[in-house]
Amino acid sequence: MFPRPLDKNVPGKRLAYQLFLPLALIIWLVPLLAIFLTSIRSGGDINAGNVFGWPSSFQMLENYTAVFTQSQAGLYLWNSVLITVPTVMISVTLACLAGYALAIYKFRVALPLFFLFVAGNFIPFQILMVPVRDMSVQTGLYDTIAGQFLFHAAFQTGFCTLFMRNFIKALPFDLIESARVEGIAEWKIFWFVVLPLVRPAIAALAVLIFTFVWNDFFWANVLTQGESAKPITAGVRALNGQFVNNWHLVSAASLLAAVPPVVMFFAMQKHFIAGLTLGAVK
Repeated sequence: MFPRPLDKNVPGKRLAYQLFLPLALIIWLVPLLAIFLTSIRSGGDINAGNVFGWPSSFQMLENYTAVFTQSQAGLYLWNSVLITVPTVMISVTLACLAGYALAIYKFRVALPLFFLFVAGNFIPFQILMVPVRDMSVQTGLYDTIAGQFLFHAAFQTGFCTLFMRNFIKALPFDLIESARVEGIAEWKIFWFVVLPLVRPAIAALAVLIFTFVWNDFFWANVLTQGESAKPITAGVRALNGQFVNNWHLVSAASLLAAVPPVVMFFAMQKHFIAGLTLGAVK
């Protein structure tokens, strides 16, 4: 039923694994390496057609500096922070509250309400483009930071609630009952008993939502028009002129945009792995 551990496989399979794994890693890293090489080559190389060859000159400092001098990359990065951080805070907070209610309380519509949260995750987000844009225009939230993080928070809360409800449901209900017998208030049970036990799950969820929202490109273009509210994923297009494509600068900006999610993951890696494996064994 479960795959056999590698050290217990026959020597032929172990050798095939040891040969295939480095090859797979190289293939996976080739696009990233190509983007990095593009980000440090000169614009003359790209105009001359030297896109995949070895750069004739290395202009890493010049290109990465030009990202901030030739565009509003600093503003775009700050906008991404202003969009992503409130989204994570709102989504995770609402998910913890809703997940606790759906997992602990017994009421008639608990299961249908939970299915409603689950069903929302299966709606293709592309079909929401027109109504969401019209609603944001009518409410005055179009092309604003608030409009973007409110939409992301609303869209991500369903997945977050599904995630947190399942983790809280796996906790021993005897803990809740014992606290209630002791006369502890319900909000104190939630704050001092439940939340500390699901802290790894909260950390894992925060990393996932941070990555989803930070890397969003579709809604960043749907919900914005000017440059003042664009996140970095949509703002990198400003580095391309009307007649000239500065792919070396776009590549540099793209790598800079990928740094915060990577830092976030490694900073929370311990909690992230603990959250994903929470409840795997007893």
